[in-house]
Amino acid sequence: MFSRVLTSALFAGAAAGLSIALLQLLFVQPVLLHAELYESGELVHFGGEAVTAHPDLPGIFAEPVRDGLSIVFTMLTYTGYALVMVALMSIAEGMGHAVTARTGILWGLAGFVTFHLAPGFTLAPEVPGVAAADVVDRQIWWTATVAAAGIAMWLLAFGGNLVSYAIAAMLLMLPHLIGAPEPETFTGPVPTEIGALFAARAFGIGLAAWALLGCFAGHFWQAEAKQAEA
Repeated sequence: MFSRVLTSALFAGAAAGLSIALLQLLFVQPVLLHAELYESGELVHFGGEAVTAHPDLPGIFAEPVRDGLSIVFTMLTYTGYALVMVALMSIAEGMGHAVTARTGILWGLAGFVTFHLAPGFTLAPEVPGVAAADVVDRQIWWTATVAAAGIAMWLLAFGGNLVSYAIAAMLLMLPHLIGAPEPETFTGPVPTEIGALFAARAFGIGLAAWALLGCFAGHFWQAEAKQAEA
């Protein structure tokens, strides 16, 4: 069982991580590089003259070392996520629930809600140079929110009664009722349009990432089972 979990997670994480790393290089990295120009002071908005919204930025793979490390770290990150997901899939299968590539997409959507949408609902993705609360406080809140959302997703999927659904709803709402750590003042040199674009693309690619990860995890989990039976 352990080898099946490990093999499925490695293949699923590597495949999903590589796909998402390329999407991030295409759509997210240009936004970050644009924000860094404001963070460094190279560009200043609302100054004495108009600033172009389309500066010349390095293209994909213009910085091979940085881009290569980004790809590697993204693949490692999603391999870690895949290990958690496949381990939970094995528990669900033991409870009598089928795990396939199609049902894996639902697992991926649950992962997106848990790790992206639930914490991002109050603590949105941020570009460099924006005001933010203490990083430790944010990490504690983020971790607690992810844990609560993960339990809620499990209860919604497998609870099967009104009490479970009510507990899940409370777990999803509670972190936001408490509130995420906020900065004392709102400052920062980066235009709000860039921050909004970054948040939108982070959520969009996050959704694609988890859908792919769930699909790959379900596929490889099923494939490993068939191979074991052969």
